[in-house]
Amino acid sequence: VPIQNLRYLTMSYWGFDGAVHRGEMVVNRSVAGAVVKVFGKLFAARFPLRRMRLVDAYGGDDDRSMAANNTSAFNCRAVTGGTSWSQHSYGWAIDINPIQNPYVSRAGAVLPPAGAPYANRSLTAKGMIHAGDAVVRAFAWVGWGWGGSWSGTRDYQHFSATGR
Repeated sequence: VPIQNLRYLTMSYWGFDGAVHRGEMVVNRSVAGAVVKVFGKLFAARFPLRRMRLVDAYGGDDDRSMAANNTSAFNCRAVTGGTSWSQHSYGWAIDINPIQNPYVSRAGAVLPPAGAPYANRSLTAKGMIHAGDAVVRAFAWVGWGWGGSWSGTRDYQHFSATGR
């Protein structure tokens, strides 16, 4: 993706500590307005985020970013477990609170590993995303899909403009 097709955003969010913080992310310019609207709705709903930093803070390493429970968007990388480009590589996807909303493979592998207790989606905990909640509704409002609604592999942290 050419750099001129990316946008740097700073947005306010509620932290797990109950305080307002300022976070940053890079997204594709074609979705920047929608992302600002979504995070405005999340802020109004007081949905908590652990942190929101550029993946650069973790050396571009998705595993390190997830382990830090970092909400992020643009990251030039392959899809998990594959070789094709991730939607994050285009700035069309956002991961939210990866520990509370892990990636769970069809075989039961959980990423990040610290997210294993949260693979049980009948739990309710701060920062978890559930079908029909404020987070899912906010992204659906701008036409984005949620990885938590996929069949087989579920990616509860993942939202994308393409639904992939």
